[in-house]
Amino acid sequence: GSNKKVALSIVEAFTGADDSTPIPVRDVEDVLRLEYRSKLLNPKWTEAMLQQGSGGAYEVSQRFTAMVGWAATSDVDNFVFEQAAERYALDARVAKQLRKSNP
Repeated sequence: GSNKKVALSIVEAFTGADDSTPIPVRDVEDVLRLEYRSKLLNPKWTEAMLQQGSGGAYEVSQRFTAMVGWAATSDVDNFVFEQAAERYALDARVAKQLRKSNP
């Protein structure tokens, strides 16, 4: 197998009264960076998910699964994996709560 990079862009479109506004096209790496910082690596989001019980544990699990999948197809920064490990697996309190919510 070759290690060729496949270009991927994300378009988020929401229309309103003024459809003349250009719709931004973003590189997937930029979208992922924003997504991980605003959700998975955000301490407030983590706490909100812990308070949700099994639903929050499921959401965290889904984001980890997506992160691994995206890493297989695009450039996911190492800091994402390192900080996610610190925040969820290596933080004894968080890991305990996740195991309790999703045995």
